[in-house]
Amino acid sequence: MKTFYQLLANTVFVSTINFTVWFAITFFVFLQTQSVFATSILSGLYLVATASTGFWLGSIVDHNKKKDVMIISMFLSLLAYAASFALYITADQSAFQNISSVTLWTFVPLLMTGVISGNVRNIALPTLITTLVAEDRRDKANGLAGTVGGVGFLVTSVISGLLVGHSGMYWVLILAVAINILGIIHLWLLPIPEDTVELKNEEQKKIDIRGTIKAINAIPGLFALILFTTINNFLGGVFMSLLDAYGLSMVSVQVWGLLWGFLSTAFIIGGLIIAKWGLGKNPLRALFIANIIIWTISCFFTIYPSIFLVVGGMFIYLCVVPYIEAAEHTIIQKVVPAERQGRVFGFAQSVEQAASPITAFAIGPIAQFIFIPFMTTGAGVELIGDWFGTGPARGIALVFTLTGFIGLIITLLAFSSKYYRQLSKSVTR
Repeated sequence: MKTFYQLLANTVFVSTINFTVWFAITFFVFLQTQSVFATSILSGLYLVATASTGFWLGSIVDHNKKKDVMIISMFLSLLAYAASFALYITADQSAFQNISSVTLWTFVPLLMTGVISGNVRNIALPTLITTLVAEDRRDKANGLAGTVGGVGFLVTSVISGLLVGHSGMYWVLILAVAINILGIIHLWLLPIPEDTVELKNEEQKKIDIRGTIKAINAIPGLFALILFTTINNFLGGVFMSLLDAYGLSMVSVQVWGLLWGFLSTAFIIGGLIIAKWGLGKNPLRALFIANIIIWTISCFFTIYPSIFLVVGGMFIYLCVVPYIEAAEHTIIQKVVPAERQGRVFGFAQSVEQAASPITAFAIGPIAQFIFIPFMTTGAGVELIGDWFGTGPARGIALVFTLTGFIGLIITLLAFSSKYYRQLSKSVTR
């Protein structure tokens, strides 16, 4: 466990700086170009890159020692950040203000390479939990890993804006280079017991999506769980796309930013609760109960136009979210052979994360041209306007409410399905 705690500490610093770089470049590009189109391109590129690299990164994790993979990923991030810093200090600063600038669109992919290289930790860490932590404590370890993510989000949301506001990308990149150097040294000196990786044939060196799908299909109900999580992420893209717009309809951007700093502590609290008490005898049941809670909240947290209702609902929502991720990781660690866990985690990451950007891109026009008019000048004003409220913000609220009911219905159906019973038997053996 001492090794696990040191590994988590390493992850806190390295993952936090990677996310800080990503938040910072988004802020920087918007401040320089004043273009929402440019920032939407950034978000789309990042989500597509994250979703498309999971298969490949999972294979790398399975076919090599995890410690070596994490060190190499930090080294690649270090090279990308160093090259970005060199470009930043030598380029004409006016080049970053032009959305069609070659310098800008060389700078952005360099930084994205550094951030995406660090994503291999999201796959390697849960497989190392299988190696380092006893089975009866893995749920708590997964909860602690979720807490690390919450801490990273909290710190990132604070320091990225401060650094960009003070000196653009200058100190962001210096900090990124320094922390990756320290992370490499620390992990290099940290002994992590791992079995020697042996590749029996050339087939094992490939990404082997077919073999991964076969392994998932061999475990009754596991594919259904990944599909269920994908649908949840598809619905979750609604919140990613519209929640800021809804919140900013009620409070100023400064207040909304401070509220998100407060809300991020809920993620930390949820992870700490899991780390203390675990997920119970059946993590699959915990996962579904968590989903029932978040979709019930989604049905009602915008039913009335109140910032207090939004903040209260989102706080509970974010407290519960770590249960879902920790439960899924615990289930995969339990039922999937250790030698293929990297590919399964990578496959799940690619499939599940591919859903959110699709929704995020689609829901904006749907809300803008269907739901907002419906609750502003359309039939919704007469049908439900007298108790639900009218106006653009209530159109967005209606999207949240309907999404919540859809998510709740899907969860209850899945909870009562044969796939739940099949996987539940495998998990509780």
